[in-house]
Amino acid sequence: MYENFKSGFICIAGLANAGKSTLTNALVGEKVSIVSWRPQTTRNKLLGIINGEDFQMVLIDTPGIHKARNHLGEYMMQAVDSGLKDVDGVVYVIDASKGLQKDDYEFLEKNAKKAPIVVALNKEDAVTRETLFVSLEKLNSVEGLVAVVPISAKKGENLEPLMQQLKEFLPYGAPMYPQDEYTQSSLRFMTTEIIREKALYLLDKEVPYGIGVFINKFEEREGQPICDIDADIVCEKQSHKAIVIGKGGEMLKKIATEARKDIEKLVGEKVFLTLYVRVKNEWRDSDYLMKELGYDLKDLKND
Repeated sequence: MYENFKSGFICIAGLANAGKSTLTNALVGEKVSIVSWRPQTTRNKLLGIINGEDFQMVLIDTPGIHKARNHLGEYMMQAVDSGLKDVDGVVYVIDASKGLQKDDYEFLEKNAKKAPIVVALNKEDAVTRETLFVSLEKLNSVEGLVAVVPISAKKGENLEPLMQQLKEFLPYGAPMYPQDEYTQSSLRFMTTEIIREKALYLLDKEVPYGIGVFINKFEEREGQPICDIDADIVCEKQSHKAIVIGKGGEMLKKIATEARKDIEKLVGEKVFLTLYVRVKNEWRDSDYLMKELGYDLKDLKND
């Protein structure tokens, strides 16, 4: 039945804010990863599933590569290492408007011989041809790269050549997941990510980096197409709590309203969302609190 069928894993990696999550969502055709202009938005490795007539491609969207400054940062970098294990190919995303960075070179030189890598030179629509040519010339000097594809993930430009290249990496085999699924992330997890995404968009500069989301209640009403969700937005300082709540509770209401719209699309029914704000001092350096919020280093090390 699956004699000519291809199936495999592709890791999407790159520096913070290169456009990895935007590319993942564009390739999958559904919202799998939250997107923000802020760096280090993605904290876990996430699976997005592309189902074609003769292939199934499982994309692993990883956190942006950066120097860890706390336990959460260590978790995120461990998620990158975990995402690179036993994959059939890698898409390394580079922001063309910033050009090649030292960390880009280090990653490519370190991993080019471990797995086939294609570079997606993202945001090519935002740079001149001369700037793009300089980046292409530099990438051609890196040994072991399979291909370099200029793209615009946001506009969906030139994604087909990238997909064709990635399909070549896939081995022959049966699909690993049901062919009507586009992610393996649970509804509960996706809900926490949607709430965090809205906070990233709406809050002040420093607060979102210390924000986590914990679901207290996720229940469907018996016999009714209604879902009741209670969640905590966790921040590190009392002063941050006041900012998240806002004057007269206005900011918290905005976050809840924007999050509810997306969650209703996700679950396909009416949602009643209640948000609370809790202070957990320095939670990003607490293994216990990180685990409670869904970031467990032991799980990644055992992966």
